[in-house]
Amino acid sequence: AMWRSNYDMTPDELSAEVERLWAQVRPFYLSLHAYVRTKLNQKYGNALVPPNGLIPAHLLGNMWAQDWTNIYPLVAPGNASPGYDIADLLKKKNVDAVGMAHYAERFFTSMGLAPLPKTFWERSLFTKPRDREVVCHASAWDIDNVSDVRVKACLEPNASDFVTIHHELGHNIYQRAYRKLPFIYRNSANDGFHEAIGDAIALSVTPDYLVKVGLLDKAPGPEGDLEYLMRMALDKVAFLPFGIVVDQWRWKVFSGEITPDKYNTAWWELRRKYQNVGEPEPRPADAFDPGAKYHVPANVPYTRYFLADILQFQFYRALCQAAGHKGPLHECSFFGSKEAGQRLWKMLSMGASKPWPDALFAITGQRQMDGSALLEYFQPLQAWLKQQNQGKQCGW
Repeated sequence: AMWRSNYDMTPDELSAEVERLWAQVRPFYLSLHAYVRTKLNQKYGNALVPPNGLIPAHLLGNMWAQDWTNIYPLVAPGNASPGYDIADLLKKKNVDAVGMAHYAERFFTSMGLAPLPKTFWERSLFTKPRDREVVCHASAWDIDNVSDVRVKACLEPNASDFVTIHHELGHNIYQRAYRKLPFIYRNSANDGFHEAIGDAIALSVTPDYLVKVGLLDKAPGPEGDLEYLMRMALDKVAFLPFGIVVDQWRWKVFSGEITPDKYNTAWWELRRKYQNVGEPEPRPADAFDPGAKYHVPANVPYTRYFLADILQFQFYRALCQAAGHKGPLHECSFFGSKEAGQRLWKMLSMGASKPWPDALFAITGQRQMDGSALLEYFQPLQAWLKQQNQGKQCGW
């Protein structure tokens, strides 16, 4: 109840809100799941991947089956454009870890926001030290709740880390935006907002953006859309049910509904229910598979990541509208838009001083979280998947 109390609604209302949002996006997830299952079935056969059954979790390219991008070569749309490789683009320009951070900072300054302080560049950790072990999981820090913001990451010049540093600087910009508020309000409107801001910026790392900053000579045409959207869906859409499962399991553990002897069996029941994935092999009742997810032993609430997955597209669409974008939503980059910067700053500078619906209204004009922006973003892929799945069962 305490974990669920920070959302300006009752704990039960939050649970219902999560289910409402999941109902909006679930049909698209099931469509993606059905297509991926068909491709895995073609690769591994009926014995391992039943045509209408669960996908074994270990075949999805990620320890928790929360991110399916590693199996992209198995599920790539036929005749899709090869596109481009950000890692190659960065290497051609000799961009190192600090250089990647400068690209990310330039994104925000292009929108009219202030640059990061000199201390950020002096005190942040951008690369893995040679003389000691560090936690390389990227994170953003507000050391003194005033001006000493930093990132801690082990960046490599590749696509994933290029997007990651844009995301992490989103946290730092948010921290600086609310630094003049009373101490108790120096936080995001709700914890989903902090994650969503960085991700909304990361969504703007489009081919058009790469052209504008000089990394890419020419953006690929519409023929590259399916390839681009499939990669994004394997990351963003595949994550949605896992983003629910972790805290669904923990809320039931905290309430006593799931007792210690049922910890593992209940975990897999929830994963079957939401993700439509199954355990790689029969699991003993005394196993503790939830503990393999960092956030469980580290006691970090997880619903924020599901909400951020929804909110980032809602923020992104609103900022694209502010930037005057025309055309398919997934092509938008609001890099360089002062109008988008003003709308973003208005919301960021509110911190936690107002209920989150007020902050949401400041940036989107809406007072309710809404999955329709995510569905609009992926609309071309949804239409394509519908064709691919004709005659096949969605779900299990």
